[in-house]
Amino acid sequence: MNLFTPLSVGALDLPNRLVMAPLTRLRSGTDGVPGPLVAEHYRQRASLGLIVTEGTYPSFAGQAYAHQPGLVTEEQIAGWRRVAEEVHADGGRIVAQVMHSGRVSHPATNGGRDVVAPSAIAIDGETHTYEGKKPYPVPRALATDELPGIIDEFVQASKNAVDAGLDGVELHAANGYLLHEFLAPSSNQRTDAYGGSPENRARLVAEVAAAVVQEIGADRVGIRISPEHNVQDVLESDPEETRATYAALLDRLAPLGLAYLSILHKDPAGPLVQDLRARFGGAVLVNTGFSVVTTREEALTILDDGLADGVVVGRPALANPDLVRRWQEDLPLNTPDPQTFYTEGPAGYTDYPALAN
Repeated sequence: MNLFTPLSVGALDLPNRLVMAPLTRLRSGTDGVPGPLVAEHYRQRASLGLIVTEGTYPSFAGQAYAHQPGLVTEEQIAGWRRVAEEVHADGGRIVAQVMHSGRVSHPATNGGRDVVAPSAIAIDGETHTYEGKKPYPVPRALATDELPGIIDEFVQASKNAVDAGLDGVELHAANGYLLHEFLAPSSNQRTDAYGGSPENRARLVAEVAAAVVQEIGADRVGIRISPEHNVQDVLESDPEETRATYAALLDRLAPLGLAYLSILHKDPAGPLVQDLRARFGGAVLVNTGFSVVTTREEALTILDDGLADGVVVGRPALANPDLVRRWQEDLPLNTPDPQTFYTEGPAGYTDYPALAN
């Protein structure tokens, strides 16, 4: 296999193994409705094997950022329906990343609602809200009897995504948001059945995945994890503890038969990633970039060395709507403009040029 050969992930047959990473872009207004500009952005990138949308909130309390899209209201669902139609019309495949912010939020962002987390531990730092930059608040620890409601939010958002015509969902259990917060002892200091041991910390993520599978089918559900990534104060600094936690999680996920597992980790050849890949037993996508950009050479090597079934890329896909062609033919790339990553409007969003034929 190589980067440009087909790959099946659950119900989806991908024409190549390049996957667009979920990229926060904040172009969906105060109502969280993805409009024509968002649809055009994703349509331009339809030649990628699979597009994973930016993180979309499953409830208003789960909104992390100003101008982030949601999967809650009828208007938001209709907006995603337009996105799906545009991508499909150009031959693409697109899944929604369902992301509950957890403590990565603020009442000035989520409409005055409680900011919730596994434990009442705040992130050290500030967040951008509709009212400007503010310190992260101390979140309210979720009560045990509230967790079925959190699971229901993920299920309903996933159903909404499929009803909108999207090809499935990716559950976001990475990068310091709610599900990841449950996995790490630094952010989860609970003493109930959802904390204390690796198996207990993995419980909520596994229950969310099982419930979403029950609703929309395993062949339309992927999941993203980022062990040892250490962002947004979700620190996983004990290698043995981390390995035990993710092993417990994968042992719960493997029997579900999910479409794919996406792993963000700087060392895809290392024992942690390869052990998790073996435990999963299905299609595994790897993403080595976050603070470091994944290069064409690295992506080719990952596939040539058999380290994964597909490669997830962020900024190269952001700046190059025709990335598949550019990498396949080894052509020059556009350079991403960080100044426009989180602004509004088409600049740095839909105006990156494709190569002329």
